[in-house]
Amino acid sequence: MIHKKSGISVLGILVIIMVAGNLRAPITAVGPILSEIKTVLSLNTSEASLLTSIPLAVFAFCSIMISRIAGKGNIRHSLIYTCVALVLGLAMRVYGNVTMLYIGSIVMGLGICIGNVTTPAYIKQAFPNHIGLMTGIFSVSMNLIAAMASGLSLSIGQWTGLGWKGSLGVWTFWSVLALLVVLLDSFMASPVQRATRTKRVDSIRIFRSNQAWNISFFMGGQSLVYYCLVALLPVVLVDYGMPKEETGMVLFTIQMAMLPVMFIAPVIASKMKDQKVLIYAVGILMFSGVGMLILCKRTFIYTTAILMGGASGLAFSLAILFFSLKSKTMEGTIKISGMAQSVGYLIAAIGPPIFGLLYERDPSWQSSFYFLLVTITLMVYFGAKAARQRFIED
Repeated sequence: MIHKKSGISVLGILVIIMVAGNLRAPITAVGPILSEIKTVLSLNTSEASLLTSIPLAVFAFCSIMISRIAGKGNIRHSLIYTCVALVLGLAMRVYGNVTMLYIGSIVMGLGICIGNVTTPAYIKQAFPNHIGLMTGIFSVSMNLIAAMASGLSLSIGQWTGLGWKGSLGVWTFWSVLALLVVLLDSFMASPVQRATRTKRVDSIRIFRSNQAWNISFFMGGQSLVYYCLVALLPVVLVDYGMPKEETGMVLFTIQMAMLPVMFIAPVIASKMKDQKVLIYAVGILMFSGVGMLILCKRTFIYTTAILMGGASGLAFSLAILFFSLKSKTMEGTIKISGMAQSVGYLIAAIGPPIFGLLYERDPSWQSSFYFLLVTITLMVYFGAKAARQRFIED
């Protein structure tokens, strides 16, 4: 399963693709059917937005703990736990009542959280000479499947005849397939790889690192903007007069626009000493996209979607790449991955509720979008600092 000339494991690439496919699709599938869930389960906008915020809150509160546990164990075992939690959480989420919907979202969020923290470390361990390329494959896989989830969510519910339950429940099958691939990879690994454990990471005082805080705040800013759009842009567009069926295609366009950027950007960025110019590009594209939503509403919406998709793809790939690029060791990668996703997703988790709350006070959505513009400004500030040629261990 290894291409000897390049030293790239085909099974390892498949692990990255299958695990990555689980890390956004179960969340992006919610947006297009959020109105249906609100109606069926009698939820208001703030309560419905929790379906996105709950996993983000789990990422925020569990990432540090997971990084400590993963730092003492086998990375492949951590990926197995990812898939098991996802299978359970996704099945619980479609049980049929509000309580199980929220509990399932918590368990699902835990599974995604483990994958978020440990997959960059798996990449650094399994592909030390191809980190940029494999980060690109990881990012593209995550968002290609997420694009399919948002674009086909309504249709899947109709095809299955199960409505929102079919739209969300179908991702249980992907998680089962991912679990089988990860188990095969663990079984096929050499005795040395199976026995390999990461070194203790207690020596790295990650919360005392200014660079780690810069990366964490950048991660939080770009995640907040992304998840506000994924959770509530379909609701905004329906309010602007767009047919509900078309909103999924707007999210699909955003996700598809992310793909080429997410594949190319890590390769380019990994060869740069300073990535500030890419951070500024993120800011310009995001500001332009949100500005168009404010001024043009649903006019030119697909142009807006392309701008936001390109910006989000570049921002996310840089954030993930910084985990490896700005750390000297795999132990450092695990530490910054845990901290950045803990702090970052804590910031992101408050995004959709605030976005929705601002709408309740200003039904024009203007205040909600101004909130995003302020977030983007702060994101660029900390991103430019994170892009400097400094390591978290310095």
